[in-house]
Amino acid sequence: MHPLLDGIDLVAFDLDGTLIDSVPDLALAVDAALAELGLPVAGEARVRDWVGNGSLKLMERALRHAAGVGEASHSEAPGTGRRGGGPVVGEASQESIDKALLERAHAVFLEHYGRDPGAHTRLYPGVRECLDALRARGLLLALVTNKPHAFIAPLLEGLGLADHFTLCLGGDSLPEKKPHPAPLLHVASHFGLSPERCLMVGDSRHDIAAGKAAGFLTLAVPYGYNHGEPVRESGPDGVVESLVELV
Repeated sequence: MHPLLDGIDLVAFDLDGTLIDSVPDLALAVDAALAELGLPVAGEARVRDWVGNGSLKLMERALRHAAGVGEASHSEAPGTGRRGGGPVVGEASQESIDKALLERAHAVFLEHYGRDPGAHTRLYPGVRECLDALRARGLLLALVTNKPHAFIAPLLEGLGLADHFTLCLGGDSLPEKKPHPAPLLHVASHFGLSPERCLMVGDSRHDIAAGKAAGFLTLAVPYGYNHGEPVRESGPDGVVESLVELV
């Protein structure tokens, strides 16, 4: 058992980039929405750098890219990381995106993604073994994602994980989402646990920031979606290459 689990009663997991690689399906939906709006598509490599702050922010980044906003200041190819702490692709400019266009693009994205959100989504290696082992040891498992809550159940059911989590929170379950600590504090309160007896496991700086702000211990995986940044730079309490190392 990983040392970070000593004294832990509950483990909260992020979803996208931590348990599942959902970018293939997300990218298809993003590109379908852009195409329907008559805009240039983004491609899977770019979308991989845009995931992590919820679907509305995802489409905002896609629209910024489609409009050519801020690309000149981001010279790297998509998916290759960032230079010198520069901005995430599609966020180099503070120029506003038309609100009505964003709302329409988001609605079209949700329509496309909702048709089959798990068609090409797969578990990362070691995830099932980790979750099975933690549950067998009697630990409480929670899911805290910025993905809209409506997509959580279909994905978990399709992957055979519907019974693993006692509580699931989406990005729209509460007024605040990660990196705000509110979702994690809600999880701890729901189970009557003090935050120091809880562990947050994620792939991005948003997961680590939320965990630290909530008083959770934090564990990171380096293979997910962190906007091209090494997640170790966020200062998690631990890092594992695969979640099977947790057990």
